[in-house]
Order: sequence, then structure tokens, then C-alpha cells
Amino acid sequence: MKKQKLNIAVTGLNAIDSPGPGVSVIRALREAASFDTRIIGLSYESLEPGIFMHDLIDRTYSIPYPVAGIDTLYERLQYIQEKENLDVIIPNFDAELYPFIKLEHKLKAMGIHMFLPTLHQFEERHKMNLNDFGKKYNILVPKSKVIYDLHTVHSLVSEFSFPMIVKGKFYDASIAYSIEQVKTYFNKISAKWGLPIIIQEFIHGTEFNVTGLGDGTGKTIAAVPMRKQYITDKGKAWGGISISDEKMLDMTRKFLRATKWRGGFELELMKNKDGELYLLEINPRLPAWIYLAVGVGQNIPEALVNLALGKKVKPFTEYAVGKMFVRYSWDMIVDREEFEQISIYGEL
Repeated sequence: MKKQKLNIAVTGLNAIDSPGPGVSVIRALREAASFDTRIIGLSYESLEPGIFMHDLIDRTYSIPYPVAGIDTLYERLQYIQEKENLDVIIPNFDAELYPFIKLEHKLKAMGIHMFLPTLHQFEERHKMNLNDFGKKYNILVPKSKVIYDLHTVHSLVSEFSFPMIVKGKFYDASIAYSIEQVKTYFNKISAKWGLPIIIQEFIHGTEFNVTGLGDGTGKTIAAVPMRKQYITDKGKAWGGISISDEKMLDMTRKFLRATKWRGGFELELMKNKDGELYLLEINPRLPAWIYLAVGVGQNIPEALVNLALGKKVKPFTEYAVGKMFVRYSWDMIVDREEFEQISIYGEL
């Protein structure tokens, strides 16, 4: 039987030291067993490496940054839809999810499907709301505080001990060992991502992550935990290994059951010396290391596409333990004309 051919658009095509998930998601879609696919890349900058990976991406269009507004994004997507007849879009950046969530019904009317968290789910799990989230769902989380003013930094010493984590509202996190470092990171991160800044208690232990997929009714479609083996100075996993940990899987199932999470996600966890699991962060999309899930037997991006199209998806029940991913970089040789094409015309 001939497989259905789908036109799928994917964002997050950067592959720098803090890579976007797009390239890994596309690799997973290329290996889907239930459909064939034509991949349309959606880029924000002309030097995103995925743009030039022609073995993975059939065509790329630039789209406006989220700060340009929902209407501007909608107009651009209308143009792209007229050209490409998209079936599904998979957004892969936290900062772009709000406009895509707001546009979900309009895009569906154009024939474009997505499978995203609801606006309530997206806002409830936000870093700024993590304390309340932990209390509501009885999940252990580090103490955190939202600050808007540099002058309030000195009062932190009465509430937090050093070191402490300084986080941006979307991205970036740094460990501060003094008030001066807190001020430095406050200025650096707020200049890039805006206010507020989140101060979080530092938990000593081992870092883990769980990626997975919820169906929106409380059911766990997929869940794969991994231990970080190599971490960059930005705190990103550059290597990891799939593990068997029932406690992490129980926390994941509890999270999905309680919130009725809809879509892909990543839980960032820390296990302290007493074996207690702290939930540090909930990323409301697929992570950059999602291809490890494919490698251990759970093609989560494929399942997400099928859910977006309203198909029934059977939950994954097992995965291979002890499989590792090791990230690497290589130099692509790109014609200047291609760079000029995407830069000037926004299409390649």
C-alpha cells in the first residue's frame, strides 16, 4: 500500500552550540514508517545551517521573528501555504509557541494542522510559575523568585544561598557564585531576552532529561529518559545515554495525567544525593536531542504528526536502554548565491 505523502514545515533550523531541535526533528520525519514527507524549512536567520542541508530539507522560507506580531506571521504563512500546501507545522522554539498557539485555529482553517499545548498549559508550566506548578501538582521543584529590577538583587542573599541559578524567561541559565555575578548575568540575559529574570535555588546532583508526547487527554504516548554525559558551558547536553528509571517515568506519567498535556515536551530534572527528583524546567516542545528517542525505538515526531492529523496513535511501551548520542559539528560548503537567495528573497 502506498504511503501518504505529507508536506511538513519545521522551525528551529539552527545547529550552533545551543542547537534548535529542527534538524533532529526532520531526521526523525525522514525515517517515519507511516508516511512519506516533503520537508519545508522555516527560518529566522539566513545562516541557520539547516537551510543548506538539501538532503534533509526540500525548500526553505524565512518567517518573521515573534516580536513582529501575530498578523505578520499569519500573512507570511498564508503566502507559504499558497506555494506549498502544507499539511503540518512543527514549531520548535519556546519563544515562537505563543503566536503559533494563538494562530492554531486560523491555520487549521487553511488546512495546516499542529499539535501544541493549550495556552493555559503553555503559561502554567512557565519558569515564572514553577513554584505554583509544583504546589498544584505535588511535584518537587527548586525554590525560585521572579525579579524585574536590578536593585532587588541584594535582597536575594536573605532568601537564597550561593551558588544560585540566573535564568532568562525563554532561554539561557548561568550559575552565579556572588552578587556581582548575579548582576552580570541579570544584565546579560535581560538584554537578550527581556524581563523578568528568574532566580532559582541550585540543586546539587546529576542532571537528567525526559522527552515525550502527551495526547491531550492525560495519556502518555511516549517517554524516554536520558542522563547527560557531556554538558556545554551553556548547560546543553552534547552527549547523553538512554536509561531505565521508573521514578522518572512515574513523574512523567503523573505530569501528563494531571495536566492533560498536549504535544511534545522535555522535562529537565536533577537527582540529588538522596535520590530525590527535582523538576527544574518544563520545555513545551521537542528537545534538540529528540533523535535519541528515535534511535531507541520511539519516533516521537512521527507520532506527533499523526496526532496533529487526528489519527489514532498507539502508545510506545518500551525503548532500548544504554544507547548514546554524541553530538558533533562539521563544515558545509555553501554557494554564495544560495545565501544571497535566502537573504534577499526569503526563499531557497
